[in-house]
Amino acid sequence: MSEQDRQISEIIARERSRLRNFIRRRVPDPSDAEDIVQDVFYKLVEANRLLMPIEHVTGWLFRVARNRITDLFRKKKPESFGDAAVEGEGGEVLQIEDLLPSPEAGPEAIYIRNVLLDELELALDELPEEQRDVFVAHELEGRSFKEMAAETGVNVNTLLSRKRSAVLHLRERLRNIYDEFAK
Repeated sequence: MSEQDRQISEIIARERSRLRNFIRRRVPDPSDAEDIVQDVFYKLVEANRLLMPIEHVTGWLFRVARNRITDLFRKKKPESFGDAAVEGEGGEVLQIEDLLPSPEAGPEAIYIRNVLLDELELALDELPEEQRDVFVAHELEGRSFKEMAAETGVNVNTLLSRKRSAVLHLRERLRNIYDEFAK
């Protein structure tokens, strides 16, 4: 084994666990996370073979990982909120569709419906990742805070606080659009 190969093997052994944990906290699908880990180490080997100087290997690995995570989310089709469901006050399951104007109500209703869905998606995109993830998991996927805490290792009270912040932002952000159409 060449000196270059030995150095790469040491870096991979030293950084694999931290890098994998970093990626898994940001990528929900374990197979996608593992693909990114492999891709990051492939890029390291490739950079080494091309004799690209890397001064701070750890920082470089995490920067490549962040870029790959961003690429993954750009490629994935955004979740359609038209298919999402929420629980009503009486415990009944309501589709977001049920809360929006019906497409059968004519062109104006279709326009309002599309504007509301677009604004909701934009408002969710404005949230910090942690708040958005908790809001979507609880409100749209129907997951419990206890379940999310067990999965992520984040305290239930922290998750509740993140969701509260998300709700406050969404209320404020969507208030103008609501007021405009409620007239």
